[in-house]
Amino acid sequence: MKLICETNVVEEYLLELEEVDYNHPLIQDKAQELFANKSNKIEIIHIAFEFVRDVISHSWDIHSTRITNKATEVLEHREGICYAKSNLLAALLRSKGIPTGFCYQKLTIGSTPDTGYCIHGLNAVYIRSIDRWIRLDARGNKEGVNAQFSLNEEKLAFPVREYYGEIDYPVIFSKPNEKTIKTLKENTNCINMYLHNLPNEL
Repeated sequence: MKLICETNVVEEYLLELEEVDYNHPLIQDKAQELFANKSNKIEIIHIAFEFVRDVISHSWDIHSTRITNKATEVLEHREGICYAKSNLLAALLRSKGIPTGFCYQKLTIGSTPDTGYCIHGLNAVYIRSIDRWIRLDARGNKEGVNAQFSLNEEKLAFPVREYYGEIDYPVIFSKPNEKTIKTLKENTNCINMYLHNLPNEL
């Protein structure tokens, strides 16, 4: 799939936002810890991706009721759903001057369409040395989910099944989708939100 940038102004993929609060000391300290003595951008991206994927729990997987949103909240509590985890990955990478955007898929909530649909969030990262954007999904691996860092073949958490009406949106957004952020802000119980209140379209 050909990815499409929302804007050709690459600096917009480096902005600090309310949810991508990378100048906060928590983010700065973690970036310094993770990327100490690292200058290779691909290595930095790989490290950040695996940290968010593996160290930050997906709230649904650990049956948590807590809702996190801002990158600092995700880092502090070490958990979040895909929208929140993508905020943290963007913050860590933008803090190192690496353009990072937000991408989305429309997926079935369960294994079939009768379970309903939800919007799933992930990231896209621009790698200057190869002049290309790649998508990375730091949702967190588990049985049946095996997202990996790859420069060539995408290895996302969820392959889109078009025959079920699932959609892989090609746009790389510079900011998180307003519906996803509104969902995180307006709900108080993560389990209930995940089951009943996730947006089902962009």
